[in-house]
Amino acid sequence: MGGYFGAVSKRDVTMDVFYGTDYHSHLGTKRGGMALWERDKGFDREIHNIENSPFRTKFENDIDKMSGTSGIGCISDSDPQPLLIHSNHGTYAVCFVGKINNADALMKHFLAFSGGHFDAMTGGRINTTELLASLVDQKTDFISGLRFAQDEIEGSASILILKEDGSILASRDKFGRTPLLIGKDSDGHAVAFESFAYEKLGYETVYELGPGEIVEITPEGIEVKSPARDRKCICAFLWSYYGFPNSTYEGVNVERMRNINGRIMAREEAAAGNEFDYDYICGVPDSGIAHAIGYANECEIDYARPFVKYTPTWPRSFMPGSQKQSSRIAEMKLIPVNELIKDKKLLFVDDSIVRGNQLRKTGEFLYSKGAKEVHMRSACPPIMYGCKYLSFARKTDDMDLIARQAIMELEGEEGEKYIDEYSDGRTERGKALREELCRRMHFDSLEFQNIEGILEAIGLDEDCVCTYCWNGKE
Repeated sequence: MGGYFGAVSKRDVTMDVFYGTDYHSHLGTKRGGMALWERDKGFDREIHNIENSPFRTKFENDIDKMSGTSGIGCISDSDPQPLLIHSNHGTYAVCFVGKINNADALMKHFLAFSGGHFDAMTGGRINTTELLASLVDQKTDFISGLRFAQDEIEGSASILILKEDGSILASRDKFGRTPLLIGKDSDGHAVAFESFAYEKLGYETVYELGPGEIVEITPEGIEVKSPARDRKCICAFLWSYYGFPNSTYEGVNVERMRNINGRIMAREEAAAGNEFDYDYICGVPDSGIAHAIGYANECEIDYARPFVKYTPTWPRSFMPGSQKQSSRIAEMKLIPVNELIKDKKLLFVDDSIVRGNQLRKTGEFLYSKGAKEVHMRSACPPIMYGCKYLSFARKTDDMDLIARQAIMELEGEEGEKYIDEYSDGRTERGKALREELCRRMHFDSLEFQNIEGILEAIGLDEDCVCTYCWNGKE
């Protein structure tokens, strides 16, 4: 995925950009960067690899040397950014969050008519942020260039540009798949993916960009340069998993949504006749916890933590480069509370089930510690399609997904015609899928939230929310 933060002020904002960017570290694992601007010295930029060390530790020595009244920062799960670009628009810094699916075609088209070139990275790839800048630079002004880039990109792109006059241009993805919010304090403004990042620094939310909207941000104000487009399609998975609990998108707080979602799941199971014969309701840390608390409150069973994560050395299991190392770290982090496991019937709620590898190991871990029963609930529907709009931690092909693997096992390629039935736990195919997944992951029972329930928890109209990874609908 990735995240961004920017600030423009009458005072130095180096520390705001440093902490604000660091507060997006849960969204990416590869590169972190900051670009500052000051009237007397122009631009200053640093980028570091953060795969094996957090953003904060990599930049602690840099911030004493950097200064600026404007700045942008980026946590990236792909290419190094922000980039400094010198073009017909002057010098500027740029970063973005999203995914450019037609990058090769755009690059070939640009090279064919321009006779220009791109800086090649290891393996011959180009930096997609540089490609994005080349789209912007094809027009005579930034606003036309940003609109052009949004129209040409297949996928998504929410963009920040730090201009050489110190102002910041913010352009939200044309369908608003990722959030872009603005806060204000007494000296200026901040812009971010995660609203809590600037709120923690003393800014108050004053504006949220609409889909495709472009604004210019200065210490004095926010000027709309291109109005919002009609269609909004924000990623529902932000609330289920990727978003930080303190953040709010489209007026909906992440933690509150997860709590409501858990209640809806328990309510639906009660209506279906579930007797809730469990000793404890538990959440798979961290993003499953709020869903589980809502579930526990609704069915009036104690919430408990049968294991906790040891995170001082490896806060995120997906930080290591290899899947083998990632799985090993995930296993090492789980520290059991044996008294809450042995001879107990446990129901766990997780944010989602993607590949299922770590969740299967979690079940095995609990049984090895003497659990009597382990039941699993997913706080979102079965994931049937790899996302083609946002770049997550690792590329997911459809057949990497455990639900699709199970369908192939049950019915072969013929099963692809009945994905909607497999998603629905009330159908025979849906029941068969759940039984197969229980067999694979050694759970006593398994159920998923449905799309209707998750949309109810978010509280937005279905037409405003992207559910592609669950039902394949654009």
